[in-house]
Amino acid sequence: MNILEYVSDRWDRLSLQALLHVSAVVQCTILAAVIGVLIGVAVYRSPVGSALATALASTILTVPSFALLGLLIPVLGLGADTTVVALVLYALLPIVRNTIVGLGGVDPAISDAAKGIGMSRFGVLTRVELRLAWPAILAGMRVATQMLMGIAVIAAYAKGPGLGSEVFSGLSNAGSANSLNQAITGTVGVVILALLLDGVYVLINRLTVSRGVRG
Repeated sequence: MNILEYVSDRWDRLSLQALLHVSAVVQCTILAAVIGVLIGVAVYRSPVGSALATALASTILTVPSFALLGLLIPVLGLGADTTVVALVLYALLPIVRNTIVGLGGVDPAISDAAKGIGMSRFGVLTRVELRLAWPAILAGMRVATQMLMGIAVIAAYAKGPGLGSEVFSGLSNAGSANSLNQAITGTVGVVILALLLDGVYVLINRLTVSRGVRG
């Protein structure tokens, strides 16, 4: 059986796995963005706090995926919970770092002008600084999403959702009739989904970032 026949015969299952893969990555990226932006807002004015937050997020990223999953499984068990925690932790670094860089790059004169017209500190942050930092934050989310597309494959080790189960099944059944088809289908599927999501980020960037800021 060639790979096209394999995909055609199992389209319903593969399409569901692809949907679950994308859903897990997108939801974890959004959750990591909320946490990462809050951390960035809390520390961006402090060089020590910024360095500490970035260092901690970097440390998490250096932990091998299998090792982190192995640490989480005894605590959270197999399944979605372990996958979500692992993916969110891995997504934090680019988002935290880009939030700090984006907010730190806002011209102080702009913030002072906003305060001069009567804006509160919260108003300046939400209506001026975060909007100007948005391109950097979005870039961090884009990087995080691409990272998580691959890491989510490894999360199948913890019975996480997505195309990783297809890859692992193919590798564990090496030599069987469809083992190669399984591994290739899962791998190529992840690559295609990653490219599609990257295209979505390009569209979001065009829709939410003004030409002046993009330029």
